[in-house]
Amino acid sequence: MSSNQPVKKPIEILFSYAREDEKLRDELEKGLSVLKRQNRIVCWHDRQISGGDPWEQAISSHLDTADIILLLVSRAFIASDYSNRVEVRYALERHEKGEVRVIPVILRQCDWHNEPFAKLQALPRDARPVTDWSNLDNALYDVVSGIKKVVVELEKGQ
Repeated sequence: MSSNQPVKKPIEILFSYAREDEKLRDELEKGLSVLKRQNRIVCWHDRQISGGDPWEQAISSHLDTADIILLLVSRAFIASDYSNRVEVRYALERHEKGEVRVIPVILRQCDWHNEPFAKLQALPRDARPVTDWSNLDNALYDVVSGIKKVVVELEKGQ
């Protein structure tokens, strides 16, 4: 059975994070599995860069094409010169132009309130750090629910 409906491309989500937060990134990505299986999203992070590939070029390319950029915020993320000098700056430039949705996800308690992305609505609810929740699953569910709302908004605009 053929449909005249155009095939919607999946929403591309890029994770911008510090290496120290890789386990939390993995857990968050697992929480997005249903949307991935439904082919509504594709996720990308720098661990998907193949050996021998130019990593800066790969990151730049995905920063250019992402529909949603998740900033996984922690002390390590804020301390990363590369994250702040390149990824955050470019993500916010694209966000200001309406080309991408940037969502800060507060993983750990840190001094993020004076960062350039502090003006954006953060997840989880009330910007309560994921690691401060008594149950990690509840925190990640709250984050995934917030991301899903943005995915639905972007799908309506396609």
